[in-house]
Amino acid sequence: MNRFPCLIRSSSPSGETRYALGDPLVDGYLQFVAGRCRPNTVRATAHDLKTFFTVIDKAPVDVVAADVFDFLAHQRGDRTVVRIVDGESGLAPATIARRLSTVSGFYAYLVARGDAGVDANPVPRGLATRKGGGRQTRTVPLVRVRKRLPQILSPGEVDALFTALRTARDRAMVAAMVFGGLRRCEALGLRLGDIWVGDRSLFIEEGKGGHQRVVPISHQFFTAVGDYLH
Repeated sequence: MNRFPCLIRSSSPSGETRYALGDPLVDGYLQFVAGRCRPNTVRATAHDLKTFFTVIDKAPVDVVAADVFDFLAHQRGDRTVVRIVDGESGLAPATIARRLSTVSGFYAYLVARGDAGVDANPVPRGLATRKGGGRQTRTVPLVRVRKRLPQILSPGEVDALFTALRTARDRAMVAAMVFGGLRRCEALGLRLGDIWVGDRSLFIEEGKGGHQRVVPISHQFFTAVGDYLH
């Protein structure tokens, strides 16, 4: 029987979404993360820990490094997942690396607490290997994540995208993302007061990580907003 049968989601009196897995140590960590991270990060952390303990099926204090390697092998060989990019089975390296990072963060929290019965983080930082055949060693990561250049739309693809949009509101929102580089949640959170026409820029009150920033943007965005307002 799995120790973590389901992910429990509830709402706090203030309306914030809370996540729990039914284990005091895991739930305490999720509350800790909720106090310092954005809601999307909390949700991803909860799902990553749920996935890990579903595969390993051990109490948190009983997990050892061998379990982490077993989890790594399971994620790489998951036949239920087929990657769109290359058609191969198994999760993408970036997804596996993120899940390992989540598990490592959880155990770093338990070690820092000092009262959880966990003295060391079972997630290795990497594997030691010799550098250039000499005596010096270096640590290589457990998961190699290939660095890729960002994919951008061509001018023709941008024109086709705007042509396919049906409403002026949609065109204004997409213009903010295309010409200003806004994330979806940032575009959805824009208010009229955040549009600084004189400076040809946008004020982002809550960006990634809760940070504020000012973004210069093309005049085409203001044209799209004008069409929407009129």
